Amino acid sequence: MLCLDGAGGVVLAADLGAAHATVAVCDLTGHPLAERVHALRIADGPEPVLQWVEQRWRDMLQDAGVSPDRLLGLGVSVPGPVDVATGRIVHHSSVMPGWQDYPFRDHLERQFGVVGVVDNDANAMAFGEYHTEWPASSPLLFVKVATGIGAGMVADGHLLRGADGAEGDIGHVRITSADDGPLCACGARGCLAASASGRALARVLREQGEDVPDSRAVVDLALTGHAEATRLIREAGLMIGDVLATAVSLLNPGVLALGGDLVLVQDHFVGAVRERLYQRTQPQAARGLRLVASRLGDRAAVVGAARLALEQVLSPETVDRALATRQQPVG
Repeated sequence: MLCLDGAGGVVLAADLGAAHATVAVCDLTGHPLAERVHALRIADGPEPVLQWVEQRWRDMLQDAGVSPDRLLGLGVSVPGPVDVATGRIVHHSSVMPGWQDYPFRDHLERQFGVVGVVDNDANAMAFGEYHTEWPASSPLLFVKVATGIGAGMVADGHLLRGADGAEGDIGHVRITSADDGPLCACGARGCLAASASGRALARVLREQGEDVPDSRAVVDLALTGHAEATRLIREAGLMIGDVLATAVSLLNPGVLALGGDLVLVQDHFVGAVRERLYQRTQPQAARGLRLVASRLGDRAAVVGAARLALEQVLSPETVDRALATRQQPVG
């Protein structure tokens, strides 16, 4: 029997959200040696944000007493569409203005001299949730509902990827045919995210005079018993359940995990998703389905980013390159 020596090196991980960042240093089993959460605006652009992330990582390595020569890789999750092959944001994102086509991964690899991975946050959440909590349940579909709505899917331990980095973009499924539906951040009308995302619910509540800047504020309001915030969250769950009924019929996942801010109002949001999902799905497709709130919660993306980095570091190709380098004759 063989097992991995977790102390053989470390990887860096970061989950960059719209208004926060979680940064971590992890050993080779994915266990965090240090992990911190900070306020951060990803809309400030790549250069100031990445400078901040780099400094936090360096500080954490020093505080943890980890020598830089033990660093083997890094992983980052972001709330936008990513071309994983190039490590770049592939489309304009209203959440990440100025990031499109920025050499994100290449920049970090040059700064730290190790291999890196950049991926969409829903993919990272799905990967972290699967490998940490549901390794025997495949496929796993993970749906994040916060500022926006996105999804990631893992089958047999591997993320399912689309042709152009747009997999899991269910927030832009059209749920109304009328051209006068709510305007989405993408510029279209009638998208699921325009009616059921945390951003959409915050907009409705602001129009009613409430001070709710973002999706977490909507949740906080609902948790105080605010009737309108609670009603909106339940309606969002029903709309999302409608869309997920199609996904479950198509993909037949073993686990459907829900993450993001709205999941914190479990009785109303998760209950509404479950109600509509089972109403609209054939029994055969949902018979063995486990519909659950994310067990990792707010940590899902940073855990997934670390796992993605480890998958790259421990891949046969990377290991072979490292062995070949060590075996080269000196002089």
